[in-house]
Amino acid sequence: MSSTTTPAGSTPPTALVTGGTSGIGLAVAKTLAARGLRVFLCARSRDAVETVVKDLRTQGYEVDGCEGDVRSRESVDRVVRTAVDRFGTVGVLVNNAGRNGGGTTSTLTDELWYDVIDTNLNSTFLVTREVLTTGGLEQAGWGRIINVASTGGKQGVPLGAPYSASKAGMIGFTKALAKELAPSGVTVNAVCPGYVETPMAARVRQAYATTWQTTEEEVLARFNAKIPLGRYSTPEEVAGLVGYLVTDEAASITAQALNVCGGLGSY
Repeated sequence: MSSTTTPAGSTPPTALVTGGTSGIGLAVAKTLAARGLRVFLCARSRDAVETVVKDLRTQGYEVDGCEGDVRSRESVDRVVRTAVDRFGTVGVLVNNAGRNGGGTTSTLTDELWYDVIDTNLNSTFLVTREVLTTGGLEQAGWGRIINVASTGGKQGVPLGAPYSASKAGMIGFTKALAKELAPSGVTVNAVCPGYVETPMAARVRQAYATTWQTTEEEVLARFNAKIPLGRYSTPEEVAGLVGYLVTDEAASITAQALNVCGGLGSY
């Protein structure tokens, strides 16, 4: 197993994972905990957080979490302060919380557009800023920030303008911040999943089935046909790349947007 160390090498890093109770976020939380990191997760559902924390603790992992809405500056402040109080300086941040959303652009509501941007992009800024300051990451001398973006942020998703715009923004933010923080010892990268079998993916298929007036099975067949490997990626495959990026072996990787997509995107 690849090593993960702090500058002092004395205690395991603390990882904060947003949206850590399902899909990719849950797989990331499990992967990092299995690597020996102390994991603090947040999500909007208190019950979901408590259930996941209890489950991971029964597996022997050092995990905690709290309810939090990453769209809210006040909530983000509370989440990061709680994480620091529980485990100390945040060494690894995974900005994973997000939502789908789209439709015919001419009929999109202001509310949908702003909520997708707030949930996916603005939250990435809010959480990152708070971790750099209150979380202590900027002065730690070592760290990892990993933003879960999307291949849709590189190539666009039909009927998904707000989603694609938010994920493209995450990629741009990633690259700019990586160059800013390079002298500090903190690397910043984006992981870009393609189609991944998660609860959100099921909602996306439902939405396309309604728009295209077809079945969810037909939508799935169309999507699989676009993927060279012929299948969706798994949350664990995406989490595997996140797990690698926190290791010492990945120390020279920064300012990158790396695909996990079965060949769907080639840039």
